[in-house]
Amino acid sequence: MTNQSDWHAARRYTPEHLAQARRILEDVRAGGRVSEAVRDHPLPAGGYVAKHVLVHAYRELTEAGEWPPEPQVLRRIRMKPTRTLSGVTTVTVLTKPYPCPGKCVFCPTDFRMPKSYLPDEPGAMRALQHEFDPYQQTVARLEALEAIGHPTEKIELLILGGTWSAYRVDYQEWFVRRCLDGLNGFEASSLTEAQAANEHAVHRNVGLVIETRPDHIDPHELAHLRMMGVTKVQLGAQSLDDRILSLNARGHSVDQTRAAAQLLRAAGFKFVLHWMPNLLGATLESDRADFARLWDDPNLRPDEIKIYPCQLLANAELYDYWGRGEYRPYTTEQLIDLIADIKRTIPRYCRVNRVIRDIPSTNVVDGNKRTSLRQDVHAEMRRRGTLCRCVRCREIRGLSVDPTRLNLQDLVYTGGGAEEHFISFVTEDDRLAGFLRLSLPALDSAGVGFSDLEGAALVRELHVYGQSLEVGSDQDGAAQHIGLGTRLMQTAEARAGRRGYRRMAVISALGTRGYYRRLGYRLGETYMLKDL
Repeated sequence: MTNQSDWHAARRYTPEHLAQARRILEDVRAGGRVSEAVRDHPLPAGGYVAKHVLVHAYRELTEAGEWPPEPQVLRRIRMKPTRTLSGVTTVTVLTKPYPCPGKCVFCPTDFRMPKSYLPDEPGAMRALQHEFDPYQQTVARLEALEAIGHPTEKIELLILGGTWSAYRVDYQEWFVRRCLDGLNGFEASSLTEAQAANEHAVHRNVGLVIETRPDHIDPHELAHLRMMGVTKVQLGAQSLDDRILSLNARGHSVDQTRAAAQLLRAAGFKFVLHWMPNLLGATLESDRADFARLWDDPNLRPDEIKIYPCQLLANAELYDYWGRGEYRPYTTEQLIDLIADIKRTIPRYCRVNRVIRDIPSTNVVDGNKRTSLRQDVHAEMRRRGTLCRCVRCREIRGLSVDPTRLNLQDLVYTGGGAEEHFISFVTEDDRLAGFLRLSLPALDSAGVGFSDLEGAALVRELHVYGQSLEVGSDQDGAAQHIGLGTRLMQTAEARAGRRGYRRMAVISALGTRGYYRRLGYRLGETYMLKDL
């Protein structure tokens, strides 16, 4: 467990702060608005009580038994509630600076950071502060999230830092182990011990994400990723035009991106493609055509995408092209127009994680400097009367759910030679409460050579939305913990059984193995399996 007392001591909660926090909480419990209660009880020396103080006071009172636990109160005083409205809590950590095999002209270089990252990006700043130590990054992030009222029982670990596959294998395994040590609360003697402990830890890993290049994906790499517990892979595709890739010295081809996507899907991974408009040599027209290839090509069709418009930075080689007049960044207005056009074409099975890098505007030399581009694009789409139907735009988030009024839908499409089923529960107004990605490869497919996957249908993702809740808890109207996941699994098993598959394989994270065991699954080599 994380050491909350050290965190709170560092915050220096004075008696005056806590006394006022108690008065504010009493008003909130009585039905008052948080903002009004804070204003009604200013600090004697001036200023107001911060929300993290309210969270600390609430926990002190409930843990001491003075007040009964009241989740609705905690929900109202929680800071930045959107961070856990997708059903899990994300902890982002960065690997150390290390040579990257890529020579991309658009990529910034800073000797203090892993390739493509800048020291004043929010996540990078935290990593630099902790000297890229995975244990310290993990623990500090847990403590910070707990201090502002977020649940930390279901953790998605997001490992960033350039090309993961280019790091030494011993460093990779040490890094994952130390992240798990941070979740488990003790130092394990091996990665295997840390993984076993996390199945029953307070902070369970429900997803492990790395980022790498398409030309580093092969069956051997996939086997190693599964050994470490990776469940999702981010691939830097950047463009689907070999001419553009070559001009930007990307170092891989579109065919290699296709091959990597096929291998990842065949092994049951969820995969995210990074796509970059405004690269050297691209135009607004060519970017529109390029984006369409993501969905027109059945060997791509990613589960999630990150749209990263190319940003002109002084410490990138692209800066020299700009200085010679050979490159011109799009304006903010051009980007908004482009993304508003293409966003409405994204299929319902895909989630758009980002539409801009979180790079501080002071680093951008020319072109768009707005980091609120997603909000700008949505405002433009509302003005036009168009909608995006991606997963993120339809998530139920904090809205109440009536499980008896949900509709079960099954969107079927072809992906990498497999029949993909996006099975979902949606509300009457098309809000997404939960979904499952079922992949049905050809029964005679050789797959990627994993014995766990022979003759198997694959569950690549199971996700129930709404505010992340503690394991074993519930909340009126919440989508989590009302049996939607079990119903989705039963639906997937029935479909696979009717199609002749003899087993189900789930690419389970460490912390969700117990859930699948309760559904009758057993652990194979690295996948959870169930005979049909």
